[in-house]
Amino acid sequence: MGSWQLDPYHTQVEFSARHLGMMTVRGHFAEVSTTADIDPDNPEAAQVEVTIQAASVRTNHEVRDNDVRSSNFLDVENFPTITFKSTGVRTKDADLYELTGDLTIKGTTRPVTLEVAKYGEFNDPGMMGHRIAYNAHTKIDRRDFGLTFNMLLDGRWVVSDEIQITIEGELVEQKEEQAAAESAS
Repeated sequence: MGSWQLDPYHTQVEFSARHLGMMTVRGHFAEVSTTADIDPDNPEAAQVEVTIQAASVRTNHEVRDNDVRSSNFLDVENFPTITFKSTGVRTKDADLYELTGDLTIKGTTRPVTLEVAKYGEFNDPGMMGHRIAYNAHTKIDRRDFGLTFNMLLDGRWVVSDEIQITIEGELVEQKEEQAAAESAS
């Protein structure tokens, strides 16, 4: 197993919801950190933990961003982080996996399953390091996490209950930690 972390310059954690049932509104979180134990030859043994700073939400509209941060939705003053902790990995096909885990939003934890695709692996010991790129996606019902605020306008709900989540990122093997672990054993 190796210790891995997301490269913040090559990572996107995005979400989308329908507005008034007509248009998709997209957003992302700018501050995401991850630690992972991964053996590229044995993906089923992987363990992943993700921490998202909830206040880092961005939807390309400052008023909407502040509303999403408010107690109407994420309540970032009382719940500053969103977390995910994996509970298992199952191989579906070559480079396709199901990653199960516990997602915590606004203090509520629920199991989720992400469909994961391995995009590729790159090893440049001199400059870029050992990297593996993944895409993961799932959908959740926001009400399951206590995000129940909504308004009815002219017979239409302002925000959909279903939220699509998409994550793309490059994990980088942490050589210093690996070397320290090997010398200790």
